[in-house]
Amino acid sequence: MKLSPRRAFGPFMAGMGVLHLAAPKVFAPAMPSYLPAHRELILLSGAVELVAGVSTMHPRTRRFGRRLAAATIVGVFPANVEMALHPERFPKLPGGQRTLVARLPLQLPLFLLALRAGGDD
Repeated sequence: MKLSPRRAFGPFMAGMGVLHLAAPKVFAPAMPSYLPAHRELILLSGAVELVAGVSTMHPRTRRFGRRLAAATIVGVFPANVEMALHPERFPKLPGGQRTLVARLPLQLPLFLLALRAGGDD
């Protein structure tokens, strides 16, 4: 059985949430300096990503999950901008700043996919 992008989104989002919760230090360099409580915000975003991802996988909670996932993608966008502005914090990333800048416009299709995530309803 082929997993469509709409069906794969929930596990992807939940997996990202687990990563945030399991290894918050990995995400710390992406945190904008103007935000307080970096560790707490990373853990909170991980928990929200996990809930959003799991919620998109069940018909009864899918609508909530879609909205929460889309809002989360918007909410973490400043971290993506921070990464593009400070590529020196990510020396092991292949492609460096080009990769980080290229990720920015990809957030729009990810946002749109979030709004359609789950089954084929």
